[in-house]
Amino acid sequence: MMKILIINGPNLNLLGKREPDKYGKETLEEINRELHRHAEEYSIGLETFQSNHEGEIVEKIQTAKDSGVDVIIINPAAYTHTSVAIRDALLAVNIPAIEVHLSNIYKREEFRRHSLISDVVAGQITGFGAKGYFLAIEAARDLKTKD
Repeated sequence: MMKILIINGPNLNLLGKREPDKYGKETLEEINRELHRHAEEYSIGLETFQSNHEGEIVEKIQTAKDSGVDVIIINPAAYTHTSVAIRDALLAVNIPAIEVHLSNIYKREEFRRHSLISDVVAGQITGFGAKGYFLAIEAARDLKTKD
């Protein structure tokens, strides 16, 4: 069975409350519930994780291989633009990763237009709201069948 780990970074625990015009009205808990249902349809094992702390995200990535994770889907949120540590962790584990952003980071402030992980992930999905996670699961299935 394929196993996917979805990692969400800082402030994503505030989805549904924080700037719903940019990030949507669904909470992270609601999105995760739908993602688990979607993954079950394809017999995919899914683990979701959210942290506001960079080190916890790094540790989650580092332990992914030992947990049997085949693909990482990551929305590093604000750490997208600042975290060399998350980038290095993704490189260290050598697990295919897909970067997801709810908003289109290229239509936002200048500092948000640069991702420190975009060149080490298999691909990036940005600007489709929560649907981006579902698209990432589809892309992860395609990545795994190429192995």
